[in-house]
Amino acid sequence: MCDTQEELDYHWEKLRAGGDEKAQQCGWLKDRYGVSWQIVPLVLPELMTDPDTAKTGRVMAAMLQMKKIDIAKLKQAAAG
Repeated sequence: MCDTQEELDYHWEKLRAGGDEKAQQCGWLKDRYGVSWQIVPLVLPELMTDPDTAKTGRVMAAMLQMKKIDIAKLKQAAAG
């Protein structure tokens, strides 16, 4: 779990180095040893548990298009 995009980017770059590029989806990646990781922003559970199902649907649809999660794009999707 990461507080900021900068923290998320840092961990993503370190863990993906030498890993399987094909295994990158929705914040998931495999490192050079074949270990799977999901790097998630702290804001994601908040966005995904909003009572507005249209909002959560937009957030999920946006996330499914991502390899590395982009916090700004998730918030933009939530806003509509």
